[in-house]
Amino acid sequence: MGKDSPPKGTLDPELLEILVCPLTRGELRYDPEAEELISDEAGLAYPVKDGVPVMLVEEARKIQSSTSRPS
Repeated sequence: MGKDSPPKGTLDPELLEILVCPLTRGELRYDPEAEELISDEAGLAYPVKDGVPVMLVEEARKIQSSTSRPS
């Protein structure tokens, strides 16, 4: 690991600005406690392993979308 690697639980803000959900192409938000990138639109949480986002839908965890409304 390089000396410039971000500390555990952090993500480079510039990287977060350019990343989008591969399913919806929507914005992502970072949850430092869970070390996941959250796509509220898709209802998916993408893991961040050793500071590297794993942007594969197959690796994402399904979550309840905070933007969804009951019908």
